[in-house]
Amino acid sequence: MTATQVICTFAQLQTNIHFMNSNLAVDNFSEIGKLKTVILHTPGQEVANMTPENTEKALYSDILNLSIAKREHGHFENVLAKVSETVQLKTLLTEILKIKEVKSDLIYDIYNLPELEPLCEELENMEAEILSSKIIEGLEIERNNLTNYLNTKRFIIQPLHNLFFMRDASVSIGNEVLISRMAGSVRKPETLIMDAIFKHHPRFGVKTINIPEFHFKKRALIEGGDVMVVRDDLLVIGMGARTNSLGIDLLIEYYKSTGVNKHIIVQELPLTPESFIHLDMVFTILDREFCMVYEPVILSATDLKTVHIHINEGSIQKINDEKNLLDALKKRGLPLQPIICGGYDTWTQKREQWHSGTNFFSFAPGKIIGYARNLFTLEQLSDNGFEVIKSIDFIENKVHPDQYQRCVITFEGAELARGGGGARCMTMPVAREKVSW
Repeated sequence: MTATQVICTFAQLQTNIHFMNSNLAVDNFSEIGKLKTVILHTPGQEVANMTPENTEKALYSDILNLSIAKREHGHFENVLAKVSETVQLKTLLTEILKIKEVKSDLIYDIYNLPELEPLCEELENMEAEILSSKIIEGLEIERNNLTNYLNTKRFIIQPLHNLFFMRDASVSIGNEVLISRMAGSVRKPETLIMDAIFKHHPRFGVKTINIPEFHFKKRALIEGGDVMVVRDDLLVIGMGARTNSLGIDLLIEYYKSTGVNKHIIVQELPLTPESFIHLDMVFTILDREFCMVYEPVILSATDLKTVHIHINEGSIQKINDEKNLLDALKKRGLPLQPIICGGYDTWTQKREQWHSGTNFFSFAPGKIIGYARNLFTLEQLSDNGFEVIKSIDFIENKVHPDQYQRCVITFEGAELARGGGGARCMTMPVAREKVSW
């Protein structure tokens, strides 16, 4: 596929988008603007429907205790519900499944395999509430004939074990939504669900950016954990195990086709260990002045490239290497001061980065939420003027973030962290207030 064909593909996709009256507009131009609406998914039976044998296929390194994970996630949800509108993914999915054409198309898109053809009719006859549960939690094989009896698998529809990591499958960029191209095929249904929601749910009416999956027979990858919306004209994108250069190139082709002025800073990431899967595992923006960094990757690494790309009026105006990510941001008018994940001891840096020590979610400038377990990281935040608040104290109205210029709300996440993500990973922001830089 040539660049011209890519542009034509995007143009065709845009003409097929259905616009509707929306009272939940997509409006997200930063990582830190005051949060207005966020999509979440409470971990459910799909997490329990995982065994040690299928953890690797499910992209986990361990199985989770559902009851503990739900309790931890509940504190996280309660905090965000006090500062913004929170919308459950399952509710949105159920609502679009009540639209007959959407239901049929989504079933076909997800389960278009010869061995699943007999199943599709059964799924189409399910009530929306039941079907949404089966899509998320999985559908067990009915042992009603010899073939099924001998099948060693438990599920005919595989559970979406990773769904509570809402960040990965889609990204709100301004007034559009980028649908990810996931590295793991087990997560493709998540992208199809998000695409259907943003195209067809009556509360939305937005463009979805659907980059081609293949380009010259090479597979394009781009995931939401690697994409940061810094400003209306500026994205930072990680390039590593889950996002490749081709995925970024095809996003660049999209922006060339629209004629917008856009700066993209690409930060190369190590391919191993697995804790470096996304950019937000080594870097997040906290407010107008501070960012959280895993220092060995963002500041010390000399073999990891940082590349600045400027797109304007349909072409790449400039592409060049930068000293590091913070230097590149400073040149774009964003001089951020780094706070070091894990403090200054390399031992604690490695431990806390492994458990999502950089993975904070900003719900307003200087107001962030993250795991309580990363004590040395929290100490660094405190030393830089962030008041440390326990989630339960905020939930019970003993203290409020508005009392402080900067604060970090902490919630227990010992079980959630074992899934390989943190607060930013578990959110899909839909709308934020604009930020004055």
